[in-house]
Amino acid sequence: MIQQRLEKIINSVFQEGVESGVWSDKAAHKYSVEVPKREGQGDYSTNIAMVMAGIEKKNPREIAALVIERLEKEEIIEKLEIAGPGFVNIFLKPKVWQDVLQLVSDAGADFGKSTVGKGKKVMVEFVSANPTGPLSIGHGRQAILGDSIARLLEATGHSVYREYYFNDAGRQMRVLGQSTRARYLELLGKEAQFPEDGYQGEYIKDIAQSLIDEKGDSLVENDDVLPFTEKAVELIFKDISDTLKSMGITFDNYFNEHTLYDDGHIDSVVKELRDKGLVYEKDDATWFKTTEFGHEQDRVIIKKTGEPTYRLPDIAYHREKFRRNFDWLVNVLGSDHIATVPDVLAGVKALGYDSDKITVVLHQFVTLTRDGKQVKMSTRKATFVTVDELLELVGQDVLRFYFMMRKADSQLDFDLDLATSQEKENPIYYVQYGHARICSILRRAQDMEIKIKAPTDADLSLLQEPEELQLLKRIASFPAAVESAALDLAPHRSIFFLMELAGDWHSYYNKHKVIDPENVDQAVTDARLCLITALQQVFKNGLEMLGLTAPEKM
Repeated sequence: MIQQRLEKIINSVFQEGVESGVWSDKAAHKYSVEVPKREGQGDYSTNIAMVMAGIEKKNPREIAALVIERLEKEEIIEKLEIAGPGFVNIFLKPKVWQDVLQLVSDAGADFGKSTVGKGKKVMVEFVSANPTGPLSIGHGRQAILGDSIARLLEATGHSVYREYYFNDAGRQMRVLGQSTRARYLELLGKEAQFPEDGYQGEYIKDIAQSLIDEKGDSLVENDDVLPFTEKAVELIFKDISDTLKSMGITFDNYFNEHTLYDDGHIDSVVKELRDKGLVYEKDDATWFKTTEFGHEQDRVIIKKTGEPTYRLPDIAYHREKFRRNFDWLVNVLGSDHIATVPDVLAGVKALGYDSDKITVVLHQFVTLTRDGKQVKMSTRKATFVTVDELLELVGQDVLRFYFMMRKADSQLDFDLDLATSQEKENPIYYVQYGHARICSILRRAQDMEIKIKAPTDADLSLLQEPEELQLLKRIASFPAAVESAALDLAPHRSIFFLMELAGDWHSYYNKHKVIDPENVDQAVTDARLCLITALQQVFKNGLEMLGLTAPEKM
């Protein structure tokens, strides 16, 4: 918003210098305008002089002086200075920031949204957990990461399609069926051999009991695990779907892995790769020549047993994604996929598709602590904490906030004691209380029959306190923060923004009174009520974009 306006001004200054022969056009689009990292270095800073100096072989501070000479005429600029080797630090007039309140008022619930995505069709594939048990908190993190990425992309004008890849084929399905059959026989008092690597959770016994309730002992003599697998998948998937809904997550489509086999896509991918000379047989297995794509060694795609490795259906699945004409494919996966992602991308390239259209977000897993001790988790042994259990303990908002609070590729330590506290140290409480506190002040104004004026009717020039200007600057940066978080698939940035906004607001509140009965300056009160009304809107928009609520009371 304001940064874009300033970028246009600097581009105009650059072009003016080109046309007057002061410098060439070789630096076009190579310089930047950024918010300085340190306080006191201006509202914005540009490296235009240093970039041009390197190209023109001139002194950067001399070029910076020429840039400043042309920038001084701009009405939004209050002060300019040359810093360090040639940075141009730019200080804007307070009115620039004060005028932001009208922009927020005009946009309302749309403030922060943009059309930068230009309707680009994006598929976001996430969760895609095997239907072998309840969602663990690792998959819970992935679910919320994927959903928040999708929400941010929608907020920035992308056309988003959410898909869950349903892994209902392969060895793990057989093991699931075998585990269920063994529990079924045990519950009927029959001898059963539980698979060595079977799924041991209580939920398997529950599934077996449901089969007994439906079919009695009619399956005792049935050696085929298919009916056991089908019932297990049906009930587990219902459980997963219910959990996702309780987190506020829905999908446009569930893509079943077995259709890749049923519809011949697996065979056709192998044939196409073979026709290209990229598949060969060795040691009774079928290999894909990934070395042709810069990899150190080739990869097996069909084992000696005739069963495909997970790479092959993944390649076939991505071919089907491309056939559906998406402009951008976003995959949110656990870090355990790190070794297979390059192989799938190689397969996509081999089939003639543009692998640059695929962006993979790999997330680290979650460490859950309670009373300072780590809670152990194992899917097979069923000693894991499910998302449902965590939701029951902390609620949807806390779960979503905490799972977005760190970069996807960072380990996430989920402290249950902190997450359930109602102290300022709990970041979501700190943020949501910021919104609730504003609502409380606005209710007080209503009780006192103070009419909140529109920004055009208030004297916003009275918002001169350093803390007020800081809040205005933070509000103004919201659209750019949303855009950055969306385009870089980094929802943690939106969380950081909200935490910084809350910090600015609570600091301001502790120092200044919005409504001060002892010192009634109505003009100042009117201006401050305009400020916090805009602030309330930004809190609300920022929270709701991430699927979080903005409580009015706490």
